[in-house]
Amino acid sequence: MLAKTLKHLEALVSYDTRNPPRDIGTGGIFDYLRSQLSDFRITVTDHGDGAVSMLAVRGNPKRLFNVHLDTVPSSEAWSADPHTLRVTGDRAIGLGACDIKGAAAGLLTAASVTQGDAAFLFSTDEEANDARCIAAFLGGLHGFNEVVVAEPTMCEAVLAHRGISSVLLRFRGVAGHASGANAMQASALHQAIRWGGHALDYVESEAHQRFGGLTGLRFNIGRVEGGIKANMIAPSAELRFGFRPLPSMSIDGLHERFGTLVEAGAIERYEETFRGPSLPSGEVADAEQRRLEARDLADALQLPIGNAVDFWTEASLFSAAGMTAIVYGPGDIAQAHTADEWVTLEQLQRYTDSIIRILDSNSLD
Repeated sequence: MLAKTLKHLEALVSYDTRNPPRDIGTGGIFDYLRSQLSDFRITVTDHGDGAVSMLAVRGNPKRLFNVHLDTVPSSEAWSADPHTLRVTGDRAIGLGACDIKGAAAGLLTAASVTQGDAAFLFSTDEEANDARCIAAFLGGLHGFNEVVVAEPTMCEAVLAHRGISSVLLRFRGVAGHASGANAMQASALHQAIRWGGHALDYVESEAHQRFGGLTGLRFNIGRVEGGIKANMIAPSAELRFGFRPLPSMSIDGLHERFGTLVEAGAIERYEETFRGPSLPSGEVADAEQRRLEARDLADALQLPIGNAVDFWTEASLFSAAGMTAIVYGPGDIAQAHTADEWVTLEQLQRYTDSIIRILDSNSLD
């Protein structure tokens, strides 16, 4: 089966699905998927801006397998053409091989050697932080109650991960000469720096919080800009930050706290630019119940259960919509988004074998 999976992976890697530039249409890689899933009912939908989804269904399944086909951009650090799969020793190297076209290849192989009920949802906007495909799917009458979302988890079922929120924060200042007595308070950059200090102190105070093996609140100030020169009071400043809460933390509550860490009137604009819920979603008690349901699903599928992870996945969107969701796929997240990205052949084989076993069991139900 490995040879078949590698043949599919070679084809999938050859299609340029880098995101950005979000230049992905309904042909190309989707034509290949159609040709390999001829016994499936297929619906392809263009959601705009490179967001394309394909739902492929055979029989009447209640469980969905989801995998995104878009990749991050390649870089000059690649040692060879990123869209040409290279198999060397124990690994397959290519853009998206780990994150996460390897899983898509495994699904195609499993579909070709089984006859049981199966449903695959392919999407192309995960790397854009613009979940149009999943949102549109969940907004319809889909009829599924379980989902296995493919991301690199070393072929272990992940039941919990952090949420994510990104923010644009703009500070208001009053222009003037830096020698003025009001410079300390009038500078927008000073306000931004004060805010940053208070934010870091608050995040450190949350280090004791725990959920499912995860600890504390992850936080990062990614960009600060503003001002003109050293002898001028900065009239404006802009800061971009993000945080990754535990499933037990309220994203809205955290925004309320971060938005009040400086004096009133200093903040001109506070805008959340992206949000992804935690997995599992919901309040503390509800999140724990959902985690137990996900554990039961992993056990029923005979999948080894791994630790909770710090990275975000679209499994949380399915969970927030009421579906039981787990994250499961080949590869190590440490190889995702890297030059010469790779996945081990052993992981591809193990993933493919597990999907074949699951789909075969569907035919016996």
